[in-house]
Amino acid sequence: MARISVSIEIDADPARVWQVVEPIERHVDWMHDAVAIRFTTDQTRGVGTTFDCDTKVGPIRLVDRMEITAWEPERVMGVRHAGVVTGTGRFTLEPIDLGRRTRFTWTEELVFPWWLGGPIGATIGGKVVMQAIWRRNLRALARLVETG
Repeated sequence: MARISVSIEIDADPARVWQVVEPIERHVDWMHDAVAIRFTTDQTRGVGTTFDCDTKVGPIRLVDRMEITAWEPERVMGVRHAGVVTGTGRFTLEPIDLGRRTRFTWTEELVFPWWLGGPIGATIGGKVVMQAIWRRNLRALARLVETG
C-alpha cells in the first residue's frame, strides 16, 4: 500500500476553494492525470455519488471507479477507489491566517495490482510519480482558485 500526502497553501478562504473543488466534473480542469469524468449515479454531489475517471499517467491508462464517502462542504471530500487501483482518498481544507487562506491537503492510501508492480509499483509509482503529479495538480488548483 502506498500512502501519499501532498498539500499547498492557497490565497483564498475555504469557501472559495470549495467552489472550485465541489464540482467533481471540473476536477479535469486542474488534475493533469484526469482525462474525463463520467457519473454513474444521477447524483453528482455528496456521499454516495459514484463516477468513473479516465486516468492517464505516462503510457498507463485506466478507469478509476470512485465513490464519495465523505462530504463536508468547505472542509472534507473523501473517496473510495474501486477500480484497478483500490484504496481511499481525502481532500481536506483547513482555514489558516484567520480564515483568509486555506491549507489544502490531498491524502491517498492506494493498493496497486500485481501487473502495475504491486507493492513495488506502489512505492515507485505512488510515492514518487503520483506525488509529483499531485503536487503539480495542487499548483494548478491554487492558480485556478486564486485567479478566478
